[in-house]
Amino acid sequence: MSDDNLPVGSNDKEPRLPAHRVPQQGALALHTGGTALDLFEEPARDEDEIDLLAYWQILLKRRWLVLGVLASVVALALLVTLLTPPVYRATATLQIDREAMQVIQVDGIQAPEAANSGDFYQTQYELLKSRSLAERVADTLNLANSPSLQALASHSWLQRLTQGLRPQTREEAAESNTAESKSAGMRDAARIIQDGLAIEPVRNSRLVKLNFDSGNPVFSARVANALAEGFIAQQLERRFDASSYAKTYLEDRLRQLKAKLEESERELVAFAQKENIVNVGENQLSLVSQNLSELNRQMADAQAQRIRAEARWREASGSSGAALPADMLANSIIRTLQQQRAELQGQYQQKLQVFKPDYPEMKQLEGQIAELDKQIAGELRNIRSSVKSEYDAALAQENLLSNKLAALRTETLDVDSRSIQYNILKREADTNRQLYDALLQRYKEIGVAGGVSANNVAIVDRALPPQSRYKPSLTLNLAIGLLLGAMLGVLAAFVLEFLDQTLKTPQDVEQRLKLSVLGIIPKLKKQEVPAQALRDLRSAFSEAYRSVRTALQFSTDNGVPKVLLVTSAGPSEGKSTTAWSLARNFAQLGKRTLLIDGDLRNPSLHRVAEVRGEIGLSNLLSGAANINEAIQETDDPRLKIVLAGPLPPNPAELLAGSKLISLLTVAGESFDQVVIDGPPVLGLADAPILANAASGTLLVVEAGQTRIQAAQMAVKRLLVARARIIGAVLSKYSAAHHGQGEGYGGYSYYAYGGPAQLTHKKR
Repeated sequence: MSDDNLPVGSNDKEPRLPAHRVPQQGALALHTGGTALDLFEEPARDEDEIDLLAYWQILLKRRWLVLGVLASVVALALLVTLLTPPVYRATATLQIDREAMQVIQVDGIQAPEAANSGDFYQTQYELLKSRSLAERVADTLNLANSPSLQALASHSWLQRLTQGLRPQTREEAAESNTAESKSAGMRDAARIIQDGLAIEPVRNSRLVKLNFDSGNPVFSARVANALAEGFIAQQLERRFDASSYAKTYLEDRLRQLKAKLEESERELVAFAQKENIVNVGENQLSLVSQNLSELNRQMADAQAQRIRAEARWREASGSSGAALPADMLANSIIRTLQQQRAELQGQYQQKLQVFKPDYPEMKQLEGQIAELDKQIAGELRNIRSSVKSEYDAALAQENLLSNKLAALRTETLDVDSRSIQYNILKREADTNRQLYDALLQRYKEIGVAGGVSANNVAIVDRALPPQSRYKPSLTLNLAIGLLLGAMLGVLAAFVLEFLDQTLKTPQDVEQRLKLSVLGIIPKLKKQEVPAQALRDLRSAFSEAYRSVRTALQFSTDNGVPKVLLVTSAGPSEGKSTTAWSLARNFAQLGKRTLLIDGDLRNPSLHRVAEVRGEIGLSNLLSGAANINEAIQETDDPRLKIVLAGPLPPNPAELLAGSKLISLLTVAGESFDQVVIDGPPVLGLADAPILANAASGTLLVVEAGQTRIQAAQMAVKRLLVARARIIGAVLSKYSAAHHGQGEGYGGYSYYAYGGPAQLTHKKR
């Protein structure tokens, strides 16, 4: 319900209840601006926060449920343990190496395994659990024909119980034995072996434990040893079968490849003879190709020689004698002639200073110089002619080779065009020869290595018949039952608690109804009745109602409402006892108190007050009697009571009349306090009418019985009737039952100063 539905007065001018006084000057102001609920309102919890105390209180409240579930599960675990037949486990230890010792290393006979791969060992474990190995062991031990085959099967306690309830008749057994074939018996025996086998690898080692469980210790040891031996034999057979299959396969392939190789070689030779193709080596296809290659090399040399000769000729033809390269002048006398000419030219210039050019000696020197010039020019012509001849020879050789190369290239292209098929046939023959050689080598290796490899599996410890049973373990099953029972009990407690939509604690009333709890009434023991508990003024029951009376005195600005209606959401929540107890407590304070039974449909106040009378509230409201005739005396002279009277057919119409207001007005003038024991709110119109006429309404909520929706609906109906709800009383509350502890709510102080303590003081 929203905050807008908080309990309010009859109009907006009246304060919300429970009201608080404005602190006077010098008074201690505990809290302002809120109600009593705000004083101890807990801060909003985070949704992810775990309230361990709340969970503990739930467990304390539901402790008998938790203990009951725990005891049931433990008893069931004990029963299952006692009914389950004993199982004996025999263990054989194997060593499984990744690779067997190879006398001759042959790749491919075994699949290579990575050094850190777990696939190999996982494969071995699955092979140990395979159906083929189980059938091999069953055949070795002749289990298919064993008459005690069904007795060897491990039946659960449920199967044994079912067989005990429905035993098999002789006719059915005979028919079953007749219908079972040998294959069915072998299948059943293999299933028994597979069901009883458990593989247990030893960590960080190459050891594996083969565990077999059955009801017979000797049979368990036999099967465990047979499994180990059968696995070793199966590994050896698999190796031998693989080698035999490989040899057979290679023999077939060798025959095929040999025939194919012979055919391809015959085709190659026949084609070479037909096309006149001669193969002279691995790197040369034919003679024509070989000649073409040699001629290409010579052509390259001739071109290089011609280029050098052409360069020398160009250099010689464009240079003077002095500028010719030294290699051209190496075998010539031109250097000597040039030196002689230089000497004569020097003499001529020297004598020219003395003689004139016409001088005979000068003419002689001039003639010698001219002769030397002729010799030098002739020598240069000889050198250039020699270089030109060398160039012409190189060019002629190049042209000759070029012509020969063109002719040979044409011939080569013709041979190549005819060699295409030859190359195809040659490649096919080479491929067939390589395949044949490889398979022949492999066949020889497998033939040698097939029978010399050692097995990679060895038995370390053989299985022995166990001396004690492996399961069921009474200690383990009881521990599991204890743990499971505790978990189920706690789960059941939490499920029931969260499915429980009742108001159980004062916090529930304050949080769900937004009402102040004015008192908590403890639940009486089974042998106690409210009247007996109220007579003991020092009992917790009496003290609780006196606490409610005290809280009512501070519930409004004017103290206890003059006319107080006590009601509840549903019947039998303790409202009549509450009204009677509060009226007696008000009378004990010296107040003249009138108690009215306002429940005209199912009155119960006469039983609580132990008073009988023919005239009551129905007579007053119908005008058949006056108030003095209806009022009855009680054992307390200050407490008067008006019973319900005869049950009318129309209680709501009587209560809605003006006589009720007149009655309450007259009673308010004659008495200090008027308490009305009202009917339930839900389903009836009586309680809202009485609540509207009363000065204040007190809602009684039975702990653990009143549902939240019912209480909220009751509060809404009272608010619609403009009732002034001053608070709530939580009745029939057991702190221990709700997991709050014995001292919760002050119960340990209700008997403070009781007879026990008085006796202690006297001592």
